[in-house]
Amino acid sequence: MDSLTKLNLDNYKPLRDVVFENLRSAILEGKLKSGQRLMEVQLAEQLGVSRTPVREAIRKLELEGLVVMLPRKGAYVANISVKDLMDVLEIRASLEGLGASLAAERRNDEDIKNLEELEVEFEEAVRTQNIDMLLKKDIEFHECIFKAANNKKLEKMINTLWEQVQRFRITYVSDSNASLSLIDEHQSILNPNMPLRGLIYFGKQYESYIKQHNSLAWNVPQKSIILITDTIKN
Repeated sequence: MDSLTKLNLDNYKPLRDVVFENLRSAILEGKLKSGQRLMEVQLAEQLGVSRTPVREAIRKLELEGLVVMLPRKGAYVANISVKDLMDVLEIRASLEGLGASLAAERRNDEDIKNLEELEVEFEEAVRTQNIDMLLKKDIEFHECIFKAANNKKLEKMINTLWEQVQRFRITYVSDSNASLSLIDEHQSILNPNMPLRGLIYFGKQYESYIKQHNSLAWNVPQKSIILITDTIKN
């Protein structure tokens, strides 16, 4: 397991919440990997806390589906099945298509400027192969679009879906060919004759764009999928 950072115990939040958020982020970011056993003692030592808040956090993560409890074996980071991924990606295409359609009608010049700046930063992350920054800027790029839709409930639903496939995205964008494909996709959105500036055209085409985006993800070598969907053995 990757070493976790000791917590800031001066945080104003209850300790159990801080531990929960830290472990949740570690799972979503791939620091705690799919199928990995979660040892209370080891986690408590790394985080600099007692076992009690760790135990409470693990139970809460189980309710979110990020952790599974196996009889006589303990807690493990939940696996992501290929079917689960496909289900999420199908829903994502439709919801993001709706979000993009609304953004196309409601966006302003500031939204366009923010997208262009984020794309420059994204391309720099690809050039330097800074995976953490690459992921961050890709997420911010798409979040910028959905904030322009001015629909908080839809934005929250889309963000939840993104979180569910975050571990897969880390493997996906780590592939150099995939990250280059993302640049092409972002640039197609920013084409002055298309997307946000093309208003209705953007909304109509975005769902197709997302489906193509998902298709590209599945072209990543199968070993990448296996790393994520591998089952707990023994």
